[in-house]
Amino acid sequence: MPLHDHMITNQEDSFFPTVEVRTLVELLRLRAHHQPHQSAYTFLADRDFTETSLTYGELDQEARRIGSRLQSVGSPGQRVLLLYPPGLEYITAFFGSLYAGMVCVPAYPPRQSRNLSRLRVIAKDSQASLALSTMKGQAELESSRTESPELESLRWIATDDLSENHEQSWREPFLSADTLALLQYTSGSTSLPRGVMVSHGNILHNQRIIQQVFGQSERSLIVGWLPLYHDMGLIGNILQPLYLGARAVLMSPAAFLQNPFRWLQTITQYEATTSGGPNFAYDLCVRKVSSDQREMLDLSSWQVAFNGAEPVRADTLERFITTFGPCGFRRQAFQPCYGLAESTLIVSGVKQSPQPLVKTFQAKELERNRW
Repeated sequence: MPLHDHMITNQEDSFFPTVEVRTLVELLRLRAHHQPHQSAYTFLADRDFTETSLTYGELDQEARRIGSRLQSVGSPGQRVLLLYPPGLEYITAFFGSLYAGMVCVPAYPPRQSRNLSRLRVIAKDSQASLALSTMKGQAELESSRTESPELESLRWIATDDLSENHEQSWREPFLSADTLALLQYTSGSTSLPRGVMVSHGNILHNQRIIQQVFGQSERSLIVGWLPLYHDMGLIGNILQPLYLGARAVLMSPAAFLQNPFRWLQTITQYEATTSGGPNFAYDLCVRKVSSDQREMLDLSSWQVAFNGAEPVRADTLERFITTFGPCGFRRQAFQPCYGLAESTLIVSGVKQSPQPLVKTFQAKELERNRW
């Protein structure tokens, strides 16, 4: 199906009749119209797991408010650097930038000058002219800005310091499936970070593939802790719920790393159907979640436990199944997959089978197209 003909189709589990959707802005506007009061995103605070939530209607209103402010100082196509800690502010800024017809550049604020060189490369390479953050975030970045001409030259806007009713002056931009939506930068672990140009059509097409591979619907509930500026967290944990018309419950990566039990506890509490991460996350749970903590878990709702972003190890799957099977985790929930920013996200994956398929291959034979 060509990208410009992308549709949400009327299937058995689909909430909407056939409606042509070309951009993420159209999609969120559609959700806000049909599901204004449905919870879209919930974020759990690091310390006490206090909830803050946004409905689809509230997200649309916030996106129009931020989009209107951006339209007053810039023009469509400008690059907008997003510098937020994990939280709902990042999500509203992302959609606010799209509502202005601008191009999102997800990044992460440097901590005590760490990652500053990466941020400077991204700011320069993307040709960003605007930067969004919170008032607190701007204050914390003050020293980094003065040390970096790439950051100092940006126009900075605090999205939590905008006037009320600003959304009323928002003007819907002209967008198409081919309009650039974001520049997704690679990790830069082996070379300088490189930006991947991702259009609205690219994202919608990849969302459809994810939905098909994972077998998800508006009844899915996604729990995630992955970094929101990373393609796996952004495309999988933020945009897939929007595509489905479903709900996501999110926490920070630090909350998971400091206490892996919180991830599984959240899956239990919210009866999540979908959650996942790199292979190390499952290893960490096996090593760090105690037997007493396992007694408090019910993982029977978990239908899709995706494993990607690094090599998937069969022994990790087996250890996790053995450890958490008594908590209701099912072997068939595991779904190894592979993705990369250069392809928006998902590249390969298989629909659910009774158990993950494990095979052994010889590298030399694979090089000869033999297996």
